[in-house]
Amino acid sequence: MAEDRVTKAAQDMAARDTAAQNSAALDTAALERLIEKVRPQLHRYCARMTGSVIDGEDVLQEALLKAVEASPQMSLPTNPEGWLFRVAHNAAIDYLRRRARHVATYAEEDLDMIAAPTDAVHDRQVAATSLYTFMRLPVRQRSAVVLRDVLGYSIEEICDITSTTILAVRGALQRGRLRLRELAQEGDDRPPPTLAEPERARLMAYIDRFNARDFDCVRDMLAEDVRLDLVNRLRLRGRSDVGQYFRRYAEVSHWHCVPGLVDRRPAILIFDPNDPTGPPTYFILLEWTNGHVAMIRDFLFARYALEGAEIIALG
Repeated sequence: MAEDRVTKAAQDMAARDTAAQNSAALDTAALERLIEKVRPQLHRYCARMTGSVIDGEDVLQEALLKAVEASPQMSLPTNPEGWLFRVAHNAAIDYLRRRARHVATYAEEDLDMIAAPTDAVHDRQVAATSLYTFMRLPVRQRSAVVLRDVLGYSIEEICDITSTTILAVRGALQRGRLRLRELAQEGDDRPPPTLAEPERARLMAYIDRFNARDFDCVRDMLAEDVRLDLVNRLRLRGRSDVGQYFRRYAEVSHWHCVPGLVDRRPAILIFDPNDPTGPPTYFILLEWTNGHVAMIRDFLFARYALEGAEIIALG
């Protein structure tokens, strides 16, 4: 009888351990599904905080890595989506501090400031605001305006994401909205972006071979330790492994490459040849070392990254 009780206790303990393991697995799967769902919104926030869809993706990847690494050691948040935005917000602030070109000012806002009501004109202005214009707002104002007017979060949710008070969020939102209206009248006084001839020549050599589907020649342009970031899907390293990536492009026809600039950086713009007057569908970035391609960042599976980008086609 005693042995039966011991056996039963062991079975119950094993069942609890199995249930806990299954729960952890379900939590991991649920986190992955949540990330897939809100990733475009997270990128929209990070891009507007950093002033670039490319830098925004870098910050987003860093934030998601931190979230995935932290999830097994923490209890399930009451608001998992808000928690992900808080991780992304902190990653963006860290990025801005490291970059050192933009200083995060966290002086307490005037306590008598209240959020100005939005209207149709204001909504259109915010929707059309460039990433460069957002970058001209102080960090706290920028964060409040993006979270409230672009992503639609409540004042209380913004407080939770940014770890600030209601009065501080309202003050930042009021000031940010007023400043955006002023900036909308000023326009962009930066000189037009250009692509240096050596960079253009390298980019065109790659694009010409790519459009001709001469992928053997494209592979010859790769550095031995070339890296591939197929954003939101996989990463590969080494000429042999990365070389397999071109097989997908050889199998499909709904793409045509054009040289261009994305947020003033050299890029390959991908257009749908069946829609010649349409916008680019996504883009690819290249990094070079000693005349060879050292890094490929392909946004095929991260087309959300084009939203808000400054895009210039050069051919």
